[in-house]
Amino acid sequence: MTIDWELLACGFTGHVTFRPDEPAAAARLQTATSSGAAWRCLRCGDFILGEPTTSGPTAQAPQVARGGLLRDTIIMRLLALDRFLHFLGLTVVGAVILGLQETEGATLREQFQAAVPRLEPVATQLGWNVADWKSLRLIEQAIALSPTAVTWIGIAVLTYGLLELIEATGLWLGKRWGEYFSVVVTGVFIPLEIYELVDKVTVFKVLALVINVAAVLWLIWRKRLFGVHGGTAANRAQHQAASFLD
Repeated sequence: MTIDWELLACGFTGHVTFRPDEPAAAARLQTATSSGAAWRCLRCGDFILGEPTTSGPTAQAPQVARGGLLRDTIIMRLLALDRFLHFLGLTVVGAVILGLQETEGATLREQFQAAVPRLEPVATQLGWNVADWKSLRLIEQAIALSPTAVTWIGIAVLTYGLLELIEATGLWLGKRWGEYFSVVVTGVFIPLEIYELVDKVTVFKVLALVINVAAVLWLIWRKRLFGVHGGTAANRAQHQAASFLD
C-alpha cells in the first residue's frame, strides 16, 4: 500500500489554500463547482470549497513541502525529536554535575559516585547505559583534580545540550541554517562516539553512530549542502518544481 504523505499531512494540519493577487496564477488554483468556488490545496492538490486560507502576491505564498520534500521534512522532524531528547538528557546530567559541591564528610568523588545512580533512570529511558560511558569514567577521574574542573565539565555538558536544542529547533522548522548547523555539530561529535566505541562496543553505541553518520550524509546529499548535488540553487529549483504556483 502506497502512503499518500500529502493527504496524511493535510489530515493532521489541515489544507493550505492561497489566492494569488496575480489573475493568471489565481486562475490556475481556482475552479468553479455547483457548490461554489474551490481553491487548490498547495500540499495535496485537492480543490477545497470555500474561501482560501490566505491571499497575497505569489512571492508571499506559503512554502509548502510536497512529494519527496515532504518526506524530507518528516525525516528532519524525527531527527529533531531525537536531538531534543538528547538535550533533555544532557541538561539533567549537566545539572547533576554542577550540583556536586564539597560538603562535610563527603568528597567530590563520593558525591559523584552517589549521583551517577540518579542518572540511570533518565539514561535508561533514552537508551543510554551509564555504566558503559567511557567519558563518564574520565569525568570521575577529573573530579579528583579540583572543584573547578567539575564546574567546567558541567558547563561543557550543558553547552552541548544547548547545541542539541538549537539543532532540534532548526531541523523542526526546516531552516537552511538548521541543516548546516546539524551537519557541523553532529560531525564534530562523531569522533567522540567512535572513541566511546573503542572502549566497549554496544548495540546502542553502534546504532547511535550509524544514525548520526547517516544523518550527516543524508543532509549533505538530500538537502544539497556545501554546494553538493547542485547546491542551494538546485535546492530552490526543486522546491519550485514541486509547487502548484509554478
